[in-house]
Order: sequence, then structure tokens, then C-alpha cells
Amino acid sequence: MRPRGVAGPEIMLRSILAYLVLTQVKWLSRFFWRFRGEWIGIPPDGHWEKVRLLVILNHTSLYEPILAGYAPDALLWRFARHGVLPVAEKTMRRKIGLFFSFLARHVVVVTRQRDHTWDNVLNKIDHEALIMLLPEGRMMRKDGLDSEGRPMTIRGGVADVLAAVDVGQMIIVYSGGLHHVQAPGELVPRPARQVRARIELVDIPQYRDELGGADDIAAFRKAVIEDLTIRRDELCPVKENGGIRGGEVPRYRFPASAKRGA
Repeated sequence: MRPRGVAGPEIMLRSILAYLVLTQVKWLSRFFWRFRGEWIGIPPDGHWEKVRLLVILNHTSLYEPILAGYAPDALLWRFARHGVLPVAEKTMRRKIGLFFSFLARHVVVVTRQRDHTWDNVLNKIDHEALIMLLPEGRMMRKDGLDSEGRPMTIRGGVADVLAAVDVGQMIIVYSGGLHHVQAPGELVPRPARQVRARIELVDIPQYRDELGGADDIAAFRKAVIEDLTIRRDELCPVKENGGIRGGEVPRYRFPASAKRGA
């Protein structure tokens, strides 16, 4: 019997492949685009094994993997080994779906319904899992709405994950949006553009407590949706009124502790 915590050769090979893909995406992104960003809230201490959830707000493009340009290699390795990535069924049917299938240890195809596919995501959550979510679930078009003309809203699945994770931290990436790089429906991305984001490190148990706890999951889900909506609308550094909401963010530099952890 394999010792607990020791990966088999096929699992390790997949993890190495995912890590190579992620690091290539990261450095190609940093070559072709200029990154501006800053950490807010708790300063990162490099113990990336504490991170259990990655949340990206302001979903605007299938090119959002270039946000890997903000990540330290140690966090990418952790995602390659323990990552859980739900990907929309519609996306996986496209040619780009093959690329997404190599980004994490567990890539789970989901529908837009709360059905067995979402149960498959929750079943992948163990004591080491690192889950990445884009909780809006749909991409914003250039008119500010989704493909069906509806306002962009946060969906409640992120609350299910927060309720399932006992301890650890959540990283929230407040994206400035990528329509200027590649908008839905466009094929060729535009290089040499600025990519903006604010990044926040949040303690999950403390966050749950601040929102009243997860015992009443319906109330907790509502509280999470309201909170993340407010955070998105206040902290995402999008262009508005000739400037950047919340002020311009500085040129991005990795945290001093970026190489710590595994």
C-alpha cells in the first residue's frame, strides 16, 4: 500500500506536466504583458500550503490564465499537485478546453446548474486541496452584461466551498478585466497591454465568523454573495471616469517571501 501523502508515478507525472504548463503561461504572460498589482490585507508570508481557495473576481476573458503572472512558483506547484479547477462544460467543448485540462491536478467539468457536476467538485475537496473558482460563472461582455444580456452576479457555489474548508486561507484576485487584451468572441490577444489586479489574503475561519458562520448554509450563501459583490465593485481596478477605480496600482513585484513554502 502506498504511504499516505505519497503520490503514485502517474499522479506525479500529471502534476509535473501541469506545473510546466503553468510556469510557461506565467513567464510568457510576463513577457507579453505588463503587470500592475498590489497585495492588500494580510501580507503573504510564503506559507502557500495554507492557501485552500483562489477566487478570481470580474470574469471577462478566457485569457484569464495569464493572471498566473502574479503567482509565485511555489503556489503554482501547489496548484499543480493539489489543484481543483471547475471548468464550464461549454468551455471544455471548445478547442481551448484541451489547454484547460492540463492546468490542475483535478479539472472538473461543470454545468451552470447545481447538479451532480458541482457535487463532483465538492467531492474533490480534501485536507490538501486548493480550489480555484471564478464565482460569477459567466464572462462579462463589452457591454457589461453576460452573453444573455444579464447583469454579472456572484453565484453561491463559493459559499459551499468556504463551508467545506475547515482551516486555511483564501486568495481573492480583484481583476481589472482583460477586454483590452482579449474580449469574448475575439481570437487574437493584444500584447504589451497592462494587466491590473489587487490581491487579498483572507483567513477562511475568520471570514466565515464575520459573516455569521456556515451552520445556516442558505443565510451564509446569501452573506457571501453580498460580501463578494461589494468587494468586487469596490476593489477591482477597472477603468472608470478616465481613471482607475481606487487609484492606479503600482508595477507588480513578487512578495519578498514568494519563494518560501511548497
